[in-house]
Amino acid sequence: MEAAIDTKTPAVEVAEEYAWFKSSYSNDTGGACVEVAVLAGCVGVRDSKDEGGPVLVVPSAAWASFVHRMSASAEARG
Repeated sequence: MEAAIDTKTPAVEVAEEYAWFKSSYSNDTGGACVEVAVLAGCVGVRDSKDEGGPVLVVPSAAWASFVHRMSASAEARG
């Protein structure tokens, strides 16, 4: 899959079900949970409540930058 931002592709076309994993910050109460799938050169992100719905696919470097910035922000807040 091309490493570009894509929000129209259904999850079943992005990765097999076993490839998706839930965020470590998610819980079973049904809040704002996401699941990710690591792909070749990119990362898929989907709503855990809509497993067959659309997926945000971003380049791996963009995902790594996002995670790093969120971690740094959380650390700064204490």
